[in-house]
Amino acid sequence: MTEWIDPGPGPGPHVAVARQAGRTAELLDLLWEQDRNAAPPPYISVSQLRVLYLVDREDGIRMRALARLLTASPPSVSRLVDRLHTLGFVERQPCHDSRREVMLRVTSTGREHLTHIRERRDQVLLHALNTMPDHQRAALAEGLAGLQQALTSHPMLHLVAEDTPPWGLPTLGHDAP
Repeated sequence: MTEWIDPGPGPGPHVAVARQAGRTAELLDLLWEQDRNAAPPPYISVSQLRVLYLVDREDGIRMRALARLLTASPPSVSRLVDRLHTLGFVERQPCHDSRREVMLRVTSTGREHLTHIRERRDQVLLHALNTMPDHQRAALAEGLAGLQQALTSHPMLHLVAEDTPPWGLPTLGHDAP
């Protein structure tokens, strides 16, 4: 099913594209949640999976920086990490320049679990992509590459200095290009 949201007389085309991307992300969330619940144990929550993704992406991330990226309290993040540590998915290591801080790394078991999740998600996406015409797949690949680049350069997804407050997201229609 292909649905394009007509921007109409209201918000501009960028807002329409943002809404379309958001709706697609919602559908993917639903599909992946269903798949995650059908997957073999161990079961990890969406929040724990998010932590695992970030620790995998930011190898050696400090617990404090992880809490800032998640905009969550340190005790909440610590509980999420405790569960992942118990499962053998992450390990804590002392920080090389501060005895008060802990660095996190994904273990080989954690990487295997992530690989399994990503392979299952790839299967779901490949099934959908195989139903699309070639020209739509090519346009999607180009568009997704640009979107990923724009998202990964967003300040919200980067580690910020400890004395810097977290960045806010632009509001649609005002700061959006």
